[in-house]
Amino acid sequence: MMGPSHALSGAAVWLAGSWALDHFAGYEQSPLALAVGTAVCAGGALFPDLDLSGKVTRNQGGATVARTFGVFSLFLAEVMEKVSLGVYYATKLSRDPRRSNGHRTLTHTIPFTVLVGWGTTTLCAAYGKWAVIGILFFMFGLALRGLFDEWAERAGWVVVTLASLGAAWFTFANLPGDRGYPMIGLAVGVGCFVHILGDMITRAGVPILWPIPIKRRMWTPVSLPDSIALRAGGKTEVVVVRAALTVIAVLAAVGLVAPSLLQRFDIEV
Repeated sequence: MMGPSHALSGAAVWLAGSWALDHFAGYEQSPLALAVGTAVCAGGALFPDLDLSGKVTRNQGGATVARTFGVFSLFLAEVMEKVSLGVYYATKLSRDPRRSNGHRTLTHTIPFTVLVGWGTTTLCAAYGKWAVIGILFFMFGLALRGLFDEWAERAGWVVVTLASLGAAWFTFANLPGDRGYPMIGLAVGVGCFVHILGDMITRAGVPILWPIPIKRRMWTPVSLPDSIALRAGGKTEVVVVRAALTVIAVLAAVGLVAPSLLQRFDIEV
């Protein structure tokens, strides 16, 4: 799947999940907490594609999300891609093919998703709001790049960076202190997992079963059959999938906001 689809899927899943928790379990979130969770999950749904690096010195190439913060995020993508490739060769079995890059390997696995979610929660618990502001800055930037890709492309990485910093600082200033904010780690982890599911419905697939060896392969790609799998960037993804995700996100958001608005204006249904 393409970046905008991934980001939209993260936002839709978080909003739908928040509505379900509110409706069936009575778990309410403040508007700020809901907005933060949605943005972080959208950013987390793009995070795994930071394993597709480009030309750092020229600020070119790589995944779109890898250019979110210009050469800085491209450098991070370069590091992540090399680490992923290294893990691939360190754990590959006899039937795993040779690779020239680490895209869709380590960062597209369940262990990586769990590690990122746990690590985010641990950082927030250990360092409080100062860790939160750094994580929010990074995830807000990814979310902006994915959800508003055309605007971000025109505006450039400097504007995206400044907008992300402003959003992170505003959130930091309005979040209550002395908390670990585990929901931020959960949002990142859920976003990464949603990304994996999104790539599983394309023809290339992802090694979601790693590190379980299957028929002398450690990195077995799992996907839908070619006859029904999506083509990344094809009309089905761009038109049908994104339209469905948008409807889900809007309906969930309305379901979350409508009751409080009706109560505020003393409207009975």
